[in-house]
Amino acid sequence: MTTEYLLRKELEHVLAALMPQNALIVETVLQTGLRISDVLELKTSDLKNSMWVREKKTGKKHRCGLKNDLLRRILAQAGPVWAFPGRKAGEHKTRQAVWADVKRAAAAFRLPQNIGTHSFRKVYAVDLLVKYGDLPRVQRAMGHSAPSITAIYAMADHLMESKHPGHVKSDLT
Repeated sequence: MTTEYLLRKELEHVLAALMPQNALIVETVLQTGLRISDVLELKTSDLKNSMWVREKKTGKKHRCGLKNDLLRRILAQAGPVWAFPGRKAGEHKTRQAVWADVKRAAAAFRLPQNIGTHSFRKVYAVDLLVKYGDLPRVQRAMGHSAPSITAIYAMADHLMESKHPGHVKSDLT
């Protein structure tokens, strides 16, 4: 089942309910647009305000940035190798662990949509489209090969409205 978009209010609730490290991971996705697997493979030594990341799925290089506050908070909990260390020594956090925490947080608020770690990339895409109003720019930022794929992400708020009528409109305050 495809993951869906979250409203800003729902996003804030989910972030508040996540374990602290998982909340940082999600904030990193929201700020960079990277896939969860790429965020989890960030090395502590590579963390900068502006950095290049090679996407695991596509092999493409993606330029992204971390604002000072987020960078500082990530570094405060980072391990010697991995920005987001896992339970086992020398390994990074698993995407399954983050996914399970996201699912738990979404269930706690009884959200009607299917939320997963990929939902946060949809929030990133919608935010970019609202900010710039330029689908090709969002496509480049997302690293998509086709504008049709980007349109699905960038219009996620509208798609959610069609699946859950009235849900989006209630958040416009």
